[in-house]
Amino acid sequence: MADLAEIQLLENRWDDAVAARLDEPGLLLYRSNLLGADKRITNYGGGNTSAKVAMKDPLSGEMVQVLWVKGSGGDVGTMKLDGFSTLYQDKLERLKGIYRGPDYEDEMVGYLPHCTFNLNPRAASIDTPLHAYLPYAHVDHMHPDAVIAIAATENSKALTREIFGEEIGWLPWRRPGFQLGLDLSAFAKANPKAKGVVLESHGLFTWGDTAKEAYETTLRIINTAIRFFDRKTRGATVFGGAVASALDGATRKAIAARLMPEIRGRIGGGEKKVGHFDDQPAVLEFVNSAELRPLAALGTSCPDHFLRTKIRPLVLDFDPASGDVDAVVAGLDRAVAAYRDDYAGYYERCKHPDSPAIRDPNAVIYLVPGVGMLSFARDKATARIAAEFYVNAINVMRGASTVGTYVGLPEQEAFDIEYWLLEEAKLQRMPKPKSLAGRVALVTGAAGGIGRAIAGKLLSEGACVVLTDIDAGALGETEAGFAKAFGADQVRSVALDVTDETAVADGFIRAAAEFGGVDILVSNAGISSSAPIEETGLDMWNRNMDILAKGYFLVAREAFRLFRRQKLGGSVVFIASKNGLAASPNAAAYCTAKAAEIHLARCLALEGADVGIRVNVVNPDAVLRGSKIWTGEWREQRAAAYKLSPDELEEHYRKRSMLKLSVFPEDIAEAVYFLASDLAAKSTGNIINVDAGNAQSFTR
Repeated sequence: MADLAEIQLLENRWDDAVAARLDEPGLLLYRSNLLGADKRITNYGGGNTSAKVAMKDPLSGEMVQVLWVKGSGGDVGTMKLDGFSTLYQDKLERLKGIYRGPDYEDEMVGYLPHCTFNLNPRAASIDTPLHAYLPYAHVDHMHPDAVIAIAATENSKALTREIFGEEIGWLPWRRPGFQLGLDLSAFAKANPKAKGVVLESHGLFTWGDTAKEAYETTLRIINTAIRFFDRKTRGATVFGGAVASALDGATRKAIAARLMPEIRGRIGGGEKKVGHFDDQPAVLEFVNSAELRPLAALGTSCPDHFLRTKIRPLVLDFDPASGDVDAVVAGLDRAVAAYRDDYAGYYERCKHPDSPAIRDPNAVIYLVPGVGMLSFARDKATARIAAEFYVNAINVMRGASTVGTYVGLPEQEAFDIEYWLLEEAKLQRMPKPKSLAGRVALVTGAAGGIGRAIAGKLLSEGACVVLTDIDAGALGETEAGFAKAFGADQVRSVALDVTDETAVADGFIRAAAEFGGVDILVSNAGISSSAPIEETGLDMWNRNMDILAKGYFLVAREAFRLFRRQKLGGSVVFIASKNGLAASPNAAAYCTAKAAEIHLARCLALEGADVGIRVNVVNPDAVLRGSKIWTGEWREQRAAAYKLSPDELEEHYRKRSMLKLSVFPEDIAEAVYFLASDLAAKSTGNIINVDAGNAQSFTR
């Protein structure tokens, strides 16, 4: 679709110099990645590409034609060569002889593995016949907003002819599968001059004799549609005009942060959900419009859209003019229940005797006038992608409703895809979620050795993590490293001074706006100091108390406030110290502050138990490697206290321990993971010493 301000056509990014170095499979991958890189061409995971390639049969040694086609599940924009299925074209042709008609087309998917070339383990998708039976070497199937806007219009056949003439044909809606592959084949044979076809309520097929020709045809056809909608919509009243005004950016984010934990608490009881907030111009234009509710109720048109977003969103009753967020919160129970009832009714009306059981009946997409769109899923990437898909749907509705009457997919057709047995089998093949999937952790002092190890462990178990630290430079480097290792969706950072009450509150607001809430707090920010009591200045004493006592109080208080709003329980883990239980020479300020942490945790464990908030403590000792507090003066001071050189200190602590082992940041991280996870679901008010054994710090 055209940009809200200025038309932006797709750019031809084909590079002949790059292409010249590639074989046919390489050219297919190159073309696929170029197409998938622009969400105006196809959404994440949507669409597919193919090439028919002459290859040597590993059994006979003869040259055979092999269909390379995007396999089940992948994304054309990011896939590699192993994302393609490879199938013998002649065996695919022979499947036509055993096809028993549309009532039996699902059984044909079971025959696709028998056509596999060279033992390729990549499962073939249900779209394989759509590519196999087109008499062209290179085929693209994309989901461009501009073309789906044509496909989802009541007069889509006439619009297709008006915009593209004879070059692009039109086929009525049919669920993807074997019969649609035969329909495409019949169309191509009857229209040899055509360069593609629009599938009603679905998307676009285009083709060519070479990879470059197919790519350039795809771009040209989509750009033709973009130009058409730009002419028709420029200066037009869109979505019936605005009936609400967007609030300013800071207010929108604050309202999102207020609403998301409330929604998350109501829909996350069975499976924890992570949220995403989107207030881009296209979203605001839609949520502020007169036609928001009627268009939202019609549901999405393209199957790829509603498989990610459910058939329709939940529109929340918020008046941006009054700004009464409390009224929205007060009505959430009723709104969520009504949506669930509506979804259950949809399931009951449309189900078949062999349909899978009803799935999660909660909305995925929540639209808020004046504010934007909230989306929720089992992980951040899925929530973000769902929002991207609904933006695609908005773009489609924008175009279709401007040039004609927008038409959503009929309810029964939508159900038959959402609860398709083949789709259910695909869902069952998905890997089991990691132990902390759907949970959000906030870690203070996350740029230091222990904090970084803790964050890494939680990320590795599937949690989203908000990194906080007062050292903005180290924090940025830590976030970049984790984003590279675990994906940018999983991690955010907030420069934060835990002694600043306003900054702490803002940090939790930002966490809620980014992920929808917080489930785990790891309070780890720390300092160190060492001096005989008579040389301990008030500034040293206050600094220890500020960071290690007041700081832990402030972040815990904010976490409790959020946990109580979410009503999902929560886990707090304090990183205290062996010194909170066992006295050490020349460290009165540090030891006293650490003791305060431990007793604060005990008090909070009492307060949080009735609502499922668990509070526990990990006591490290002598974690020198990678730890910020063991650099500089503290290391020297502790060495002096034991009459050692700084280089001897780590070995001294190892020998002093009962187990004669050194303690590393990763060891602390393992203890934190245990306490934060369901492994310790029945533990609160406890202390785990990770000190390789120290009798002085025994808790009993």
